[in-house]
Amino acid sequence: MKIGVVGAGLMGGEIALVFALGGFEVLLHDRDAAVLRRAIDRQTALLDKGVARGMYAASDKDEALARITPVAAIDQLSECDLVSEAVFEALDVKQAVLGALDAICKPGCILTSNTSTLPISTLSAALAPARRPAFVGAHFFSPVSRMALVEVISSFDTAPATSARVIEILQRIGKAPIVVKDVAGFAVNRLLHAMLIEAVKLVEEGVATPEDLDTACRLGLGHPIGPFALMDAVSSGLCLQVQQIMHDAYGERFRPPALLKQRVAAGFVGAGRRGWTRSSIEGAPKAEQ
Repeated sequence: MKIGVVGAGLMGGEIALVFALGGFEVLLHDRDAAVLRRAIDRQTALLDKGVARGMYAASDKDEALARITPVAAIDQLSECDLVSEAVFEALDVKQAVLGALDAICKPGCILTSNTSTLPISTLSAALAPARRPAFVGAHFFSPVSRMALVEVISSFDTAPATSARVIEILQRIGKAPIVVKDVAGFAVNRLLHAMLIEAVKLVEEGVATPEDLDTACRLGLGHPIGPFALMDAVSSGLCLQVQQIMHDAYGERFRPPALLKQRVAAGFVGAGRRGWTRSSIEGAPKAEQ
């Protein structure tokens, strides 16, 4: 079985890696050659760290990298059996990619989307009616190489056999899929961003500092990472984008806080010293680890 991944950013690069570690041949596509090169470098670094920590043997690293082929043209994915779309979280961008895949992929190829917020039935509209039963959401969590959870979301047209096959494949590569209804934000992001919005409001109101709220969530709620360290790890810009999508879908309860919008507009998105706190950056799990 041959897997294709479209988009070689932090998510797509690691999605390709976990499929390769699971024994699949993988074609990784991005239209930007520099992004493809960086993805291979990140994959190599991740595997090197895994070998150093005893997670993989050196032979596992070599075999996984040998299974990943970077490709510059999307039509090179035409013979794949499953293709994961992992491009920028924007409806028009994702629908354009899905439309291109629909045109070039062989009959029977399963298409999946890694969207974290956009309804799968809405994305499905970019596909020809005959392709829609073979399309399903498969939302991985960052960092993909370490997080086991995957949300599996069927559209109105997804065939039950498609969801079942994708769940089987995800389990084969060591993931823990859960089935979620097709709504904006699915399940986990609705839970998460309700917390993140309230955390930022607590800082706006002067109730507590980001550092103390991170400590409160880790030591009082048992979370492995605090909300501000998490926003620094995934970027405040992405958090704002997700909240804007869910605000459109659900109204006031997901309105992004003014402080978050102000910080993103000023470039304080989580890189270097431009996160919520220095300590939260140092405590955050880096996406490349």
